[in-house]
Amino acid sequence: MEIAKIAAHEADFDINHVDSNDKYFDYSAQSIPIPGETKMMDYINLKPRSGDESYYFKTNREKRQIVLHYTLGYLKGDIATLTQHDYHVSVPFVIGRNGKIYNLFFSEYWAYHLGPGAFGGNKTQSEVSIGIEISNIGGLKKTAGGMETYYGDIYCDVNNNNAYIQKPFRRFEYYATFTDSQYESLIILLRYLTGSYNIRRDFLPDTDRYLAKADIVDFNGIVTHANYRKSDKEDIGPAFDWDRVIRGVTA
Repeated sequence: MEIAKIAAHEADFDINHVDSNDKYFDYSAQSIPIPGETKMMDYINLKPRSGDESYYFKTNREKRQIVLHYTLGYLKGDIATLTQHDYHVSVPFVIGRNGKIYNLFFSEYWAYHLGPGAFGGNKTQSEVSIGIEISNIGGLKKTAGGMETYYGDIYCDVNNNNAYIQKPFRRFEYYATFTDSQYESLIILLRYLTGSYNIRRDFLPDTDRYLAKADIVDFNGIVTHANYRKSDKEDIGPAFDWDRVIRGVTA
């Protein structure tokens, strides 16, 4: 999908509440206080209208880590993928390019989100971590027709320097950027979650931020999918503005 069409794509979901699989959702705007602060976090509570809850496990687990992902897609497809019937691969929060925080299930519950081969085991580490997916197409390839996505469609013109950066990492040389609204909402969400679950507002040092290391399982703080997988996952990717997020979360 072209970047210029994404805003209308997300607006359509917010109006009609239907994902790319034609699944309807109950859609409710909510607001909740951030522990220890005067600020509130606004979010959208999403539930399949069918009442299906089979995409996550309704089991409480103590949390000690937050794992950042990008969706490798667009909002309607992101929601569809993360709410597949009886699939149990999901996260409680998705952040659209519009900055809206979509809540798919209570964050004390869990679903698989790290995948096969993750350090510490997919089940064990998925249980004790909270996954956040940021709607973003991820890696891009420069072609004669423009910047091409993983799926083969054109995301933007090569001259659209605000839409991507050139910074090689693992399988890609170029990566789609995130929006200001996404950064602002992510900071609020991280402050809410760290305050709610007593997770440390700690980040890996920049020398380790893009490394996959077995001792990631012992880290109490905020990490990424790439820290758990040796080579086959890039998220959150090198287009991510760590300094901005760290300032916002730790201030």
